[in-house]
Formats: sequence, structure tokens, C-alpha cells
Amino acid sequence: MAQASAQHILVSTEEQCTSILEELKGGANFTTLAKHHSKCPSGQRSGGDLGTFGPGQMVPAFDQVIWKAPLGEVQGPVQTDFGWHLILVNSRV
Repeated sequence: MAQASAQHILVSTEEQCTSILEELKGGANFTTLAKHHSKCPSGQRSGGDLGTFGPGQMVPAFDQVIWKAPLGEVQGPVQTDFGWHLILVNSRV
């Protein structure tokens, strides 16, 4: 079965998401920004690390990015019912 691992940063608005993306483009560390900004418990606990999961385990918009995005490149803003995400796919097997 296919497996992927990823990190994300979850915020309330597209504007926040875009602002954080600019910080990342400027060289900021994804894990550090997740711990500082993400409203998901995974942000503060593990720098946005979602662990390993299979296809269909995430909401559709998020899942689509996980299985199609290039590895190691931040994707987003991506909107789901939870808010706005920046997603970093770390591995896919």
C-alpha cells in the first residue's frame, strides 16, 4: 500500500497562509513556523509533522496535494474545511 509523510501549517485565513509562505521563500524553517503559527495540534507538538498515512486518509483537497506534489516543495495555500494549509510532502512510497 502507498504511504506518504508530510508536514503542514494550518491557519485561519488565506492572507496568513500567504504571509507565512513568503517567510518560507525568504529562508525561514518550515518546522519552526509550524510550531509558531499552526492552529493544528501537530504544529505545536511536532512542527506540523503528520507522520505516515495512506491515500484517502486526509480530506480530499489535502490528499490531492499529498499524492501529486513534488517532494520537498511547499504547496499552498490549500483550503479545506479546517482552514488554510501550507503542505510539505517529505516522502512517498
